[in-house]
Amino acid sequence: MDGKPTDPSPSSNPLPEKTTTTTTETGYIPGNDAWTRWRNTFMLLTGRLTDEGRAQYRHDRDTLFEKQDCQRCEKHRDYLLQYSPIIRFLNDKITALNGDLNPSNIRCVRCVQRRAGAFSPDVGIELCANELRDRAHAEDTLAHEMVHAYDHLRFKVDFENLRHTACSEIRAASLSGECRFVQEFFTRAQRKVTQQHQECVRRKAALAVRAHPSCQSDVQAVKMVNQVWDSCFADTRPFDEIYR
Repeated sequence: MDGKPTDPSPSSNPLPEKTTTTTTETGYIPGNDAWTRWRNTFMLLTGRLTDEGRAQYRHDRDTLFEKQDCQRCEKHRDYLLQYSPIIRFLNDKITALNGDLNPSNIRCVRCVQRRAGAFSPDVGIELCANELRDRAHAEDTLAHEMVHAYDHLRFKVDFENLRHTACSEIRAASLSGECRFVQEFFTRAQRKVTQQHQECVRRKAALAVRAHPSCQSDVQAVKMVNQVWDSCFADTRPFDEIYR
């Protein structure tokens, strides 16, 4: 409450009014002991947590396992930089443009926002260790962000410009492998066969543009994607064609 509370009258309740959501309302119980963690996980899996309860669960879980998550993410990153064909290919193309991506500027961090990764020309690539499911997910995410890095160096993309952002997001979703049929079919239960790749790319690009601070609405995000779709989806550089 804002301001200083007034003194209670003799007949009023001297205890402060409770303003936080109760455990009964959210379904989540704070605590790190084994029973509490098991109970909260059970409530999550059975759909008994509210949106606030799920947010509390994720926050506490991510905080508790931050060190382990980051260590696992760094292990995936180092393996991919050395052995993944698509990551090595993209890194070679970035190096040819005088870029330098390495473990010092591909950082594994705990992210508060629900995203798998991010790219910034000033910082490099961030992999959200608490959001990555496995090495394959880390590979798709790293490839996605490396396409952004390539676009920044090759095309001088202005990520403050929504049209530029939409174009790079289309390319990253299309070329990274995250929209391949198997990924969509088993991970996201997308059962369409025809135009599945294109629809996935459109959906992911629009979601990414919508998250941009300058984007005002879902309608504007879709409009930006549609405006640049033909040229940006057709541009597969540095690949000869869609790799995965």
